[in-house]
Amino acid sequence: MIADFAPRLARVLTEYCRPVQKGDLVMITSTTEAEPLILALYEAVLKRGGNPVVRLQLPGLTELYMTHATEEQFDFLDPSLMTLVNAADVYLYVDAPTNTKAMATFDAERLARLQQGRRPYIERYLERCADDDLRWNITAWPTQAAAQDAEMGLLAYSEFMVHAFGLDRDDPVAYWTAFRDRQARLVDWLAGKEHAEVRGPGIDLAFNFAGRTWINSHGVRNFPDGEIFTSPVEDSVNGSVAFNLPSVYGGRELGGVRLELKDGVVVEASAAKDEAYLLSQLHIDAGARRLGEFAIGTNEGIDRFTRSILFDEKMGGTIHMALGESIAVAGGVNKSAIHWDMVHAMRDGGEILIDGELFYQNGAFVVG
Repeated sequence: MIADFAPRLARVLTEYCRPVQKGDLVMITSTTEAEPLILALYEAVLKRGGNPVVRLQLPGLTELYMTHATEEQFDFLDPSLMTLVNAADVYLYVDAPTNTKAMATFDAERLARLQQGRRPYIERYLERCADDDLRWNITAWPTQAAAQDAEMGLLAYSEFMVHAFGLDRDDPVAYWTAFRDRQARLVDWLAGKEHAEVRGPGIDLAFNFAGRTWINSHGVRNFPDGEIFTSPVEDSVNGSVAFNLPSVYGGRELGGVRLELKDGVVVEASAAKDEAYLLSQLHIDAGARRLGEFAIGTNEGIDRFTRSILFDEKMGGTIHMALGESIAVAGGVNKSAIHWDMVHAMRDGGEILIDGELFYQNGAFVVG
């Protein structure tokens, strides 16, 4: 199975996740570590009549930029990047890190400044993604750096990814189609309901979602996938959560993150590890202190914490919530330069009530 990992993954990405049509401009972005998948995607796009464009990220470039960039250079935005984000029909991003800690030595203010300088690109990207005008998907490729973060060898990590992707199934496309249909029943059950209460060890949170949509996330925008999510009504979130899993964002790993929210705004925040970075991100803009997303992870093929949010937020038996930018397709209106997902395990006594009815308990759905 490992031997044909790249072509099997490329097939699912271009046939199921984001079917490539004749004439599509397909932007493929990754590092040199993902060469096998880049080649497989390039071939798959060509065979489907698309026009692939590869944008490679060399190891060390971002570190050099963060070390030497001036204020004026932080405000410079690569015009070719803006051209592609405006012209592309499909955007496939492959996460394949060579060093997941490359940004760890830079202070929080400088990292925040990097994000501020990229704001026009981020806003245009989100604008086109909101109505699927840009058909995007984020996936991953196994690297030594990612395997080390997951505390696994590269072979074991690759096998873990194959299972998380469902590529060990006889027909991965059929597997994900059935996965989509199971989650559709949960989303249908949630339609028209209004209020959620989330309780358990370390969490006591409530929010409204009246008028918002629950989204069935089954491989279209992320792969692997496995979650249902919504954007809470912005001023309705009240309560607290002490996250029981580490939180990784911007190359920094935080531990013991605790948030208290009142009327939708984070009024208290702390972390046992790297609290200064947490607080710096909350000060990026007014929307950074609001909850942009609440989600439930459903992928049972992801059975361990890996320090990669692409996998961790989909892990079965967990929930996650994101500070910052709302999910427009779910009806959210909060705007921010950040979208920081934080994961909380729910198998040990966690429960979710919807309009007073038990919906989820100990990491499993009890309705639908």
